[in-house]
Amino acid sequence: MKTIGDRFPEFSLQAVVGIEPGKEFKEISNADFSEKWAVVFFWPKDFTFVCPTEIAEFGRRYGDFQDRGAEVFGVSIDSEYVHLAWRNSHPDLKDLPFPMLADIKRELSSDLGVLHPEEGVALRATFIIDPEGVIRWVTVNDLNVGRSVPEVLRVLDALQTGELVPCNWEKGQPTLNS
Repeated sequence: MKTIGDRFPEFSLQAVVGIEPGKEFKEISNADFSEKWAVVFFWPKDFTFVCPTEIAEFGRRYGDFQDRGAEVFGVSIDSEYVHLAWRNSHPDLKDLPFPMLADIKRELSSDLGVLHPEEGVALRATFIIDPEGVIRWVTVNDLNVGRSVPEVLRVLDALQTGELVPCNWEKGQPTLNS
């Protein structure tokens, strides 16, 4: 599995970026977050139960990521057409502000080492990538356990300080270097 200090793999994937007819799809690649912080999170597959709770929460907190200069990208092994159908049918996903990437060949999830060996779907992995394209944080949950979006934001804040931060540190608190 790719981990802290590794470069995030090069990729180019089709994505759903909206539901307006004629403007639903766009190709997304590493260039879309070049020289920016990025959060890339994976979910197993569309039209399931835990996944929309996480995706919707990333959508609700998207402004918090943008305030920190970070881009957010969601990824699963479903096609862009399945992503679009899910967004159109699920009220919590209609207005998502970030792209839903289609890793239908499972290349990105395989390159990162987050493909479940038996199920063939992505694990609930989250990567924070720095502006140089280096992975600075990764967490992986099993298929049945949702992640904590506030924790992703907390870790992003800590990483962006460039300083030593203690356990349970929150933005605005002193760092160990203070």
